[in-house]
Amino acid sequence: MIGTRNVVLAEESAEVELLRAQAEKQKDFNKRLLVTLGRVSELGNSLKLELGPVYNDTQSLQTVTDNAGRLLSELQKQTRPLEGKADEERTIRDGPAAVGVQNYLASLKRAEDKLANLKSTNFRVNQEAMSELGNLLNYGRQQLQTLFESLLQEDAKAIEPLQFITKQLSFPGIPQSKISELAALDGFILTNQPRTGYQDSTPSARAYADVRGAYLSSSLQNLATASISTSKKKSIDTIYRQGTSGVGTYANAIEGIFLAEWRNITLIFARDTWSTIFEYTTRQAIVDYSKTLRELGVQIKSSITTDCFLAYEIVGIANLLAIRIDSQTGQLKQQLVDAVKPVRDTAKASIGELLDDIRRRMGAMITIPNDGAALPITTEVMSRLQTLVLYPQPLSSILTSLGDGNWSSAASASGSTTSLPSTKSFDVGADGNQLLAHYVSDTIEMLLSNLESLAKRLVRSKAVHGVFMANNVAIVDRMIRSSEIQSLFNSTNTPNKVETWRKKATGTYLDAWREPCAALMDVQYTNRGARPPSGSNAIDSTAIVKSLNSKDKDALKEKFKSFNLSFDALSAKHKEMSQSMEREVRSQLARDIQAMIEPLYARFWDRYHEVDKGRGKYVRYDKGSLSSQLSSMG
Repeated sequence: MIGTRNVVLAEESAEVELLRAQAEKQKDFNKRLLVTLGRVSELGNSLKLELGPVYNDTQSLQTVTDNAGRLLSELQKQTRPLEGKADEERTIRDGPAAVGVQNYLASLKRAEDKLANLKSTNFRVNQEAMSELGNLLNYGRQQLQTLFESLLQEDAKAIEPLQFITKQLSFPGIPQSKISELAALDGFILTNQPRTGYQDSTPSARAYADVRGAYLSSSLQNLATASISTSKKKSIDTIYRQGTSGVGTYANAIEGIFLAEWRNITLIFARDTWSTIFEYTTRQAIVDYSKTLRELGVQIKSSITTDCFLAYEIVGIANLLAIRIDSQTGQLKQQLVDAVKPVRDTAKASIGELLDDIRRRMGAMITIPNDGAALPITTEVMSRLQTLVLYPQPLSSILTSLGDGNWSSAASASGSTTSLPSTKSFDVGADGNQLLAHYVSDTIEMLLSNLESLAKRLVRSKAVHGVFMANNVAIVDRMIRSSEIQSLFNSTNTPNKVETWRKKATGTYLDAWREPCAALMDVQYTNRGARPPSGSNAIDSTAIVKSLNSKDKDALKEKFKSFNLSFDALSAKHKEMSQSMEREVRSQLARDIQAMIEPLYARFWDRYHEVDKGRGKYVRYDKGSLSSQLSSMG
């Protein structure tokens, strides 16, 4: 066992010796390695000191090389726009007619791109090339401008609008094939500067406004002239008849041809230029329209009481025209309203002038017909009113601006304000109709009041006075019922005051018949003889007369005699005036006289006719003959 342990110890001692030997070798290796690393470090440092400047020089050369490459690349790019310049110049100089519009536009586009690229370089060497390209483009745009104008001129021949209106055809525009071509041309003529007005607009826009503006003006000229000629009357006293003037046709033509022009503009030009181009294209036509309306306004003023209805018609037509064009385009409303303003002012002044005319003419009268015939002014005034109610839309607008009752004179009527028309102003509702009904009613009241004052001033006879007023009232009433005035009064619940005037006239006339009625009044004494049985129709005239004393009988004879004289005189006067009485007046007065006289005379005759004992000396009429006489009055 001891031997075994020794063996193990011997082996372990050997291994330790071996490890020590290896450690010594490693130690020697490390020493040699450190020496070697020192030498390598010294060599690296020396290489660094020697190769550093070379490396820096190499980096600088690489940067220079890169910069030179980029410079060459940029130079190639900048010289590229000049490539093909000769070809573009040749195409542009030849003109669009020779090479075709699309090819010409494409060439201009390429030239514009080349010029833009050259401008971006800002190289002095390119200045000459840029100047040449700029001049070439200006020449090309001038060619396009000339072509644009020539295309417009091809369709600028004046048309006859009446043919399109009568045949209900749409007004012609520029053909679609040219629309697209004109739109393309305008795109190349556009400038990049902002446009705030006509002078700042593009050359193509100004050319369009000039060419098409002349087309509009010349096409509408004949209708403008016709509007004036058709509005002239053969007789100055004739009331204007609705629809006689050609203004309505003129307005229809303006609407149709303006809307056709608006469609052209929206298809050719940029949206932000539509309103300006449309305004200036239509300017001359609106000037002509305004001039035409001013001339008509002068004509209306010279005969305002008969031609004011033409003014109402023009106001209605012009307002509707402005609204329709504005609804389609959003333009020209103010210009069209301004054009009709002089006529509208005249129309407003006429509202009071019609009333002033009644006052003036009534105040100048110094006599009325002896037979009580109606005056011509009554028919004239009612004819005016009959015509007046045919213009509800314009009059509703005018009367609304005046205010209810502010039409008492021309001076007050002309002082109101004017507002732009709207679609609501053409909706004649209850308020508009009510104002018109009030104005018509006030005019009738003024007419009849002035007739009444005239009769009181110039006539002493109540019979003539009554017939005179009854005749005029009958004409007023008849012309109300036979026209739209009655419908106007009914729809607005406006009271018809004519019936009051009719009763007043009848009462005035019947006042003259109170004299024969007074002769038929008697006094009955209930203490003289027995009264006839109640409800009994049998009256014994002989007994009644016999019961009277001679004084009473003489009084009865005088009553019959007085009645005869008065009745005969009034009957003769009535028959004389009946020739001038209106049919309804004659029949109405005859019924009223009969209702007034016949019952009184019948009673008086029943009681006292025997005072004459049938001789006819005092009792000239029996009941039958008197009734026939009264009936014949109608």
